[in-house]
Amino acid sequence: MSFLIRRGWSGMLIILSAALGGALLALTAVDGSRYTVWLFIAGLSGLALSWLAWRSLRRGFVHSLWEDANPSMAKGPKIVVIGGGTGLATIIRGLKNVTDNLTAIVTVADDGGSSGRLRHEFGMLPPGDIRNCLIAMADIEPLMERLMQYRFEGGIGLAGHNFGNLFLTAMTNITGDFELAIKQSSKVLAVRGQVLPATLEDVTLRAVMRDGSEISGESKLREQDIGIERIDLLPADCRPVDEALAALAEADLIVLGPGSLYTSIIPNLLVAEISEAVRNASGLRVYACNAMTEPGETTGYKASDHLQALLAHGGPGLVDVMLVNSEPVPEDLIAVYAEAGSTPVVADMEAIEALGVTPLGEALITKTGLVRHDAEKFNKVLLSLLRAKGLTTAPGARWRRRFRQILKELSREDREK
Repeated sequence: MSFLIRRGWSGMLIILSAALGGALLALTAVDGSRYTVWLFIAGLSGLALSWLAWRSLRRGFVHSLWEDANPSMAKGPKIVVIGGGTGLATIIRGLKNVTDNLTAIVTVADDGGSSGRLRHEFGMLPPGDIRNCLIAMADIEPLMERLMQYRFEGGIGLAGHNFGNLFLTAMTNITGDFELAIKQSSKVLAVRGQVLPATLEDVTLRAVMRDGSEISGESKLREQDIGIERIDLLPADCRPVDEALAALAEADLIVLGPGSLYTSIIPNLLVAEISEAVRNASGLRVYACNAMTEPGETTGYKASDHLQALLAHGGPGLVDVMLVNSEPVPEDLIAVYAEAGSTPVVADMEAIEALGVTPLGEALITKTGLVRHDAEKFNKVLLSLLRAKGLTTAPGARWRRRFRQILKELSREDREK
């Protein structure tokens, strides 16, 4: 109530509309005339309009700090996230409450599970990672989200399939185009921002292993324990989506990850024009390293090893800041993850800095049975980085010194809390 009163006339009109709607609904309980139905409809409409106006006002209030500093950006900062998998979807859930100018560029190299089956049976791009991002960005009720994430456990041909994947498959068949299917699905799900595939071409992930052997297919990479030397996409000259290049060029902030290094993040950068656009971008570029290593992909990797692999595939000058979790992982969770061959990523800050990237250690994880990035903590750090970048407008070395100074101050403040 106090929030609405502080909004002035807008808030007072919402309060009056809600009060009138409630009064009309209350009147239907005692009124037995032929106008009862119309009173009920009018009362319900008043409450619904009040609720919609309240939501709109609240969202405007969330954006106000950014808008005050950047009047031309009334929908919030322009943020692009790059990756795939559950890690990216988790972060998107928080970012959609910060800005409407949100773009997710998502890998389409998946060839396993439900996505792989649909890809081979229908000749379409894998929908799984796209689906996760659409749902994370959407304004939908919990039941609708459960429906879109529902996985069939039985049925001939249905077992293992995800309803959301089937939804995107049907939409692709109706529209005749995967990109258009994503756009139409975004409208149906009331998505805030846009979800874009890294490429619309049928690509295959190929890896050269440390012993010189080659493996083709993303799903097979997760099954090996030899160690990955390098990966590439076939065809190598695949083209990106034009909207992805435009979003990168205009971005205030570009976030790579979190997510699987070789199967979620790097495949996007193997689309040559995307990695070039990231390197040439004027926005702040942040790489969010995983908190735990992944068996088969990054076994034994320190934080700097993740960064070195990223730069080897995406090119030097790809990122400005590397976010590393500095929060200790509980011993009981370390033991659980160790059984699967996963360990906490060591934050070797000096080695990161030696690669020409500013390291930033922060408490970033949630520890409720699984070690995952906490969206609220993560987004707080990202917004602090955006504010820091806004304060550092001097060119060249002076810009970099001032920026690093602010990062150290932010780190010190978090340690003192």
